Amino acid sequence: MAQIKIGIIGFGTVGTGTVEALLANKAIISERLGAEIIIKKIADLDIRTERGIALDKNLLTSDVKEVLTDPEIDIVVELIGGIEPARTFILEALQNGKHVVTANKALMAEKGVELFRAAEQHKVHLAFEASVGGGIPVIHTMREGLAANRIRNIMGILNGTSNYILTEMTQKGIPYDQAVKEAQALGYAEVPPTLDVNGTDAAHKLTILITMAYGRPVSFNAIHREGIEYLTPEDIQFADEFGYRLKLLAIARDRGDQGVEARVHLTMIPRDHILGNVNGPFNAIYVDGDFVGPNLYYGQGAGKKPTASAVVSDIMDISRCIMQPETNYLAPLGRDFSQKKELVIKKMDDLEMIYYIRFYAVDQPGLVAVIAGILAKYNISIASMMQKGREVNGAVPIVMLTHEAKEKNMQKAILEINQSKEVSPGKTVLIRVETGKL
Repeated sequence: MAQIKIGIIGFGTVGTGTVEALLANKAIISERLGAEIIIKKIADLDIRTERGIALDKNLLTSDVKEVLTDPEIDIVVELIGGIEPARTFILEALQNGKHVVTANKALMAEKGVELFRAAEQHKVHLAFEASVGGGIPVIHTMREGLAANRIRNIMGILNGTSNYILTEMTQKGIPYDQAVKEAQALGYAEVPPTLDVNGTDAAHKLTILITMAYGRPVSFNAIHREGIEYLTPEDIQFADEFGYRLKLLAIARDRGDQGVEARVHLTMIPRDHILGNVNGPFNAIYVDGDFVGPNLYYGQGAGKKPTASAVVSDIMDISRCIMQPETNYLAPLGRDFSQKKELVIKKMDDLEMIYYIRFYAVDQPGLVAVIAGILAKYNISIASMMQKGREVNGAVPIVMLTHEAKEKNMQKAILEINQSKEVSPGKTVLIRVETGKL
């Protein structure tokens, strides 16, 4: 039986899971592949800590060069994460004619253009299924299964940590800080959980999905991102009374000649929408193609085993290509990328959507008229309103849903509302609303 030899860089959680999957399902993998995958070397700074795997210690090295320069190694698997030194290692592997598999979402989002072009230049494969959605095979699907479609919309829950926190706040009515502590105790959240809760992780993944969907370079920094840190149980309750759930959504829409809108932020979505019912640490990606229509991809978005599943699937895909050298080279995105211009991302200020706003004010005659006047000044009309009798320091919460309005107008209106003497000191809460229609 033919042998495909791999070298792994990084023997942490995902690296350990990848080795476990290759060993536990060795017979299945060999049968399906028609070849045996051999682990030739594993490089890690820590080669002494026991991982609970029966493994020949001679496979371990602290010298990454033993992986990058070994002429027998066909595929390099990068699982250390972060931008550097992962970027340097991958580029060296590609330059040495080695195929690469990575699970590195931050690297693929921020430096993917450079890596794609290097892979194309050296005619080697670069696979990154595990960079989005853990074990959900969405990258393969976007590149191959939906290749005949113009992708009109993408809307996803791409961060399991944030989704777990929001689920706990919604179902138990607990405050944000308590939900974060629970997530950390269960291993769903890092300490601190910054990149998960501030929208960065989801924005990295959205950048990769947009690149897959449109086949052009995308600037990660052009994607608007906000997190969930300011959310209160009070806003969750008000959202429910309006018929909505709160989720951290990553959203992309093709606006034709105007470019693509791309944003990550806390979002109100109808209670009966399928994404509104994705709970706990799970991910879901809702993709709409012009011929296939809406598709949903759901599963565990992170974790040792789901991520390892995606890594091994990439190893197997590349192995099939190695075994059939007469097959034409397939670029990382399934299309030529080398000369493509950067995709235009629409400015957030120019987007139009529905908004939820909440502020505290002294309950007095004419208050609503004052607020409505400020909104009308910026061409914003009120669709519905609630005024609750729960006083906080002599003020009551007032909650409104608007009709569609332009983002830049809404931001100006909020600034003026916050400066109004009728409104209690403190920041007015603004949450964007999706109707659920793609």
